[in-house]
Amino acid sequence: MRLTPFSLPVFHLALFVAIPTLNADEVGRALFDFDDASAREWQIVNDGVMGGLSKGRIEMDADGHMRFFGELSLENNGGFASVRSRPKDLNLNDGDAILLRVKGDGRKYTLNAYVPTRQVAFSYQADFETKQDEWTEVSIPLARLQAMSFGRPVRNAELQPSQVNSVGILLGDKKAGPFEILVDWIRVAPAQ
Repeated sequence: MRLTPFSLPVFHLALFVAIPTLNADEVGRALFDFDDASAREWQIVNDGVMGGLSKGRIEMDADGHMRFFGELSLENNGGFASVRSRPKDLNLNDGDAILLRVKGDGRKYTLNAYVPTRQVAFSYQADFETKQDEWTEVSIPLARLQAMSFGRPVRNAELQPSQVNSVGILLGDKKAGPFEILVDWIRVAPAQ
């Protein structure tokens, strides 16, 4: 297992750990294994909430993957598209990592972890890279997630894993154009 840091914008923290290709049953506890019913557990939040014009959509494909796709627009102060799970108890603990099996388009995405808060646009984030048309497994330790609000770090906001009630994937790489990422599963396991 190898930790690989990436060059990032000033306000983003990246952590990407490639894990050996394994059967999903061999990797931790399932948070989300996608099928047709899973679509109801997810919602889209695009930059239209701030006047932007990005279009993100999701669908569950015939192979049991969540497909998050659309068009990122930088017009009207836009620049992000995201999908997130509806709130529920995820039973996360100190020392856990979120694991994802994804097939991307070569763009950098962001994992978001959400906690109940009144603070607007608040989440804990870490970036991860995808490889064009190639399945990869990503491991992101919860301890590495950075508190963010409106693209800026929030100081003294330590993540309490037991409070995380939603996770999501965001694209905000400042590159207008089409995007697509397939998600085979999202799991949790002790961080390595």
